[in-house]
Parts: sequence; C-alpha cells; structure tokens
Amino acid sequence: MTDAPTTLTGQMLIAMPGMGDPRFEHALVFLCDHSEEGAMGLIVNKPSPEVDLAALLEQLSIEGAEDMAGQQVHYGGPVEMGRGFVLHSPDYSSVVTTLEVNDDIHMTATLDILEDIGKGRGPERRLMALGYAGWGPGQLESELAQNGWLTCDSNARLVFDLPDHEKWQAALESIGVAALALSSEGGRA
Repeated sequence: MTDAPTTLTGQMLIAMPGMGDPRFEHALVFLCDHSEEGAMGLIVNKPSPEVDLAALLEQLSIEGAEDMAGQQVHYGGPVEMGRGFVLHSPDYSSVVTTLEVNDDIHMTATLDILEDIGKGRGPERRLMALGYAGWGPGQLESELAQNGWLTCDSNARLVFDLPDHEKWQAALESIGVAALALSSEGGRA
C-alpha cells in the first residue's frame, strides 16, 4: 500500500535565506495548486513598483480606474508576467471560473473580476498579482528537500491584511521560527 501524495494546495511557501534566486528573496507564496503535475502559486508580499490597479484597469479600458488610484498590484512571480490573477475572499465568484483554493481564499484569473472591481462589485478582500510562480513535476518537492522553502498554513489575514513588508516574518512566526535565527546554510539531521 502506498501513501497518497501530500498536496500543499492552499498552503504558504516561505523562502529561506540563501535560496539563490533574487526574485524569491524573502518571498511568501500562496500555493493555488499543487499536484503530481507540478505547482502554481502567487507571491503575496512583493508589490509591483511599475503599476497600480488604476493604471492596469485604464490599460485594459475598464471603467472605474480612477477610483483605484494607489491600490497595489503585486509581482506574482516570474512566469507569464502579463497575465493577471486575483486572490480574493469567498464572497465573490466569477461567472466564468473561480478556483476555490480553500475556505478563505479563492482565485480568479478572468477579466470579468477586474470589470466587477471597477464597478464596485468585486470581492470585499483581494490581492491583485501579475505573473505567477510555477514548478514542474517534482521540482517544488526537490526545492523543499534542499531547504529552499518552509511551509505554513495560510490564512486570509496573512494574505490580505498585513502590510507586505510584515508578511514574510509573520509567516515564519506562525510556525515558531524567528527570522534572525535563520541561516542561509541548510543542513540535514
């Protein structure tokens, strides 16, 4: 009898110091999907310096852009950086498709959510990201085994409410790890 593979869907990945990829330095990634075929997640603590929600809606000719000035868009990851994703509270569901990742956090990647946000009919809580982080079959498991990531449970407060600069450390604290105690050198017991 073999054990069923463990899925990390709906969990958070906490980048370890010394990972070696500057795009993921101090990154906190919400995993939207994890299976034998690979994994997909969104970095939730790296604001995009180039674009805010108003500029994005204006670029897409979506009404309501002027009301979104200063609302943050995040760098979701290095894959398909022109593609948008919205993590949001379960009070919203797209007429096209919404992925119910867990009870507290859903994800929609269709244009209708941006149109609804522009009209004031979007989700109560949301995080907009451009691009995503992706892993091929076995790649994430290998990075975990090499101490590239720690994992923790996700929660809506961590994703939506905390300031971006506090999220990584708060995720570490949720599993009892002090950021100052981390070393960039991994080890094996």
